[in-house]
Amino acid sequence: MKSRIREFDSSTLNESVRNTIMRDLKAVGKKFMHVLYPRKSNTLLRDWDLWGPLILCVTLALMLQRDSVDSEKDGGPQFAEVFVIVWFGAVTITLNSKLLGGNISFFQSLCVLGYCILPLTVAMLICRLVLLADPGPVNFMVRLFVVIVMFAWSIVASTAFLADSQPPNRRALAVYPVFLFYFVISWMILTFTPQ
Repeated sequence: MKSRIREFDSSTLNESVRNTIMRDLKAVGKKFMHVLYPRKSNTLLRDWDLWGPLILCVTLALMLQRDSVDSEKDGGPQFAEVFVIVWFGAVTITLNSKLLGGNISFFQSLCVLGYCILPLTVAMLICRLVLLADPGPVNFMVRLFVVIVMFAWSIVASTAFLADSQPPNRRALAVYPVFLFYFVISWMILTFTPQ
């Protein structure tokens, strides 16, 4: 009887909405810290969620959105295009990982790939600020440097979590699509110019 009472008390059904939101925000913040300071840890894999990746994907898509009225002629990615590229790419990498014999679950892989977009989202924010200055070769070189550093950071952070989940003889085959995935996102960030 005491175990049932203890189980009922630890249930989140009795928790207030404010406590639930604060608990989830703290969990997302801890996962952001794991990406900012990548180290081999199972915390990101064990307690997976898709809130952080969703927030990062929406933020990145909104920042890549052009400001022009006539969206058909601006040539830049639209919100839905960025959203589909990110999620389709993450699903493809996850399926590749599973087919190569990885011992990570589908949603754990999506969680890691999504959270590791954080450095690229920061790169997009910095590039938007740099683009407020006069365009020119120095402006482009600053953006190029920022995107390359954040691209490398995303690769290091994601491989710190995903590399151990693959058989040793197939790690390169699992990391190569991750490299391409973050490269495409980095390319969209680098080639962004507001109208």
